[in-house]
Amino acid sequence: MIEAKNIDFYYGSFHALKNISMTMEAHTVTAFIGPSGCGKSTFLRLFNRMNDLIDGIRLTGECLVQGANIYGKSVQVDELRKTVGMVFQKPNPFPKSIFENVAYGLRVNNLGDKKFIAQQVEESLIAAALWDEVKDKLKKSAFELSGGQQQRLCIARALAVSPAVLLMDEPASALDPISTSKIEELIHQLKKDYTIVIVTHNMQQAARVSDKTGFFMLGELVEFSETKKMFLNPEKKQTQNYITGRFG
Repeated sequence: MIEAKNIDFYYGSFHALKNISMTMEAHTVTAFIGPSGCGKSTFLRLFNRMNDLIDGIRLTGECLVQGANIYGKSVQVDELRKTVGMVFQKPNPFPKSIFENVAYGLRVNNLGDKKFIAQQVEESLIAAALWDEVKDKLKKSAFELSGGQQQRLCIARALAVSPAVLLMDEPASALDPISTSKIEELIHQLKKDYTIVIVTHNMQQAARVSDKTGFFMLGELVEFSETKKMFLNPEKKQTQNYITGRFG
């Protein structure tokens, strides 16, 4: 589903990612862990070309989504972002109603069928485990929701345009433990239909939600394996030290 081949990435002269290769299978959850500044969020953002917004970047190697190199000249970034959705660290609802937040992507894509939009909004809110909490207040402002509800709304907004991949950059780091637990439960449900890649500082979270984990250090992928194996029996000393809290 998603593949990185010999990725090197630079911010100006700074070599942020060093020769990274990795395959993430369909309908799995892959977690990236590692200390701050190790490159995990930079790597995540390659897959929907969010780094394109930064001046002076340079990429070598290939990023493949569904077999296609997403940095090819013929790729339309807007189309790519329909396939690869993104959920950020802090909930970022638009200053619109709950309904219009979820419908936004459909309207931007010139879908004017009101019945279809209403159905997609409902299905996306159901998929994001939010429908029962908001179905009677769809016209109210998204800002009236709690932080955890806002994050699930942002997930619903990403799901509304039917992506194949969902990227999550520390989606629960700004949330309380109960909201975090709901997001984790949701990730388990969503992987039946989506391929999910998550960056997290919380190693327990990585252990709970992911099938495979990649450990990043100073721009390098130190180790990538089945999550259970990495946490119980890591191959590299650096991984062992990080997981046991000896550094990082």
